[in-house]
Amino acid sequence: MTDSIAASHQVVKVASSFAQFTKHLEAALGHLDRAMFGKVETEPAMVEAYLKQLGGEQDLVLFGMEDHGALLTIAGAPRRAKQYAIGNPLIAMSMTQHDMRAALYAPLRVLVYEAADQKVRVEYDLPSSLFGQFGNAAISKVADSLDAKLAALIASVDEQGAK
Repeated sequence: MTDSIAASHQVVKVASSFAQFTKHLEAALGHLDRAMFGKVETEPAMVEAYLKQLGGEQDLVLFGMEDHGALLTIAGAPRRAKQYAIGNPLIAMSMTQHDMRAALYAPLRVLVYEAADQKVRVEYDLPSSLFGQFGNAAISKVADSLDAKLAALIASVDEQGAK
C-alpha cells in the first residue's frame, strides 16, 4: 500500500547571523538526557517527572543536531547548515497514544542554513500538514499547537540573535 501526503513546507528568512541564530536556538531548547529513557520501564513516574521539568522555550527539546554543512567539506565546499531534531517526548506521546504512525514525524526536523545570498533560512514542514494525514482530531489539535510553537520559537530566537 502506498499513500501520498502533501506537506506544507515553510521557509523563514531570519535577520540573525547563522552563528547567532544557532547559538540562541540551542540555548533556548531543553536538552534531553537519553539515559533517562532506559529507566522508563522500571521507573515511569520518575521519567515522566523528569520530562515535565525538561522545559525549553515553547516546551521544546533538542533531540539531536547534525552539522550537514561541515559534511560538505568532503566535497571541498563546507557550508553553514545544521539540521535539528526538535520536539518533546510528552507531546509526541500525546499523539502516538492515538496513532503510532505519528512517531514518523516526532521529533520534527528543522534545517537552519546560510543561503547563497549569505542570508539565513530556517526550513521545516508544518507539523499540522504532516500529522493531519492521520485524520485524528486529538493528533490534529496537538499538531496545530506545534505549528504555533515552532513559529514562536523561530521568531523569539531570531529576535535574540539579531540584538
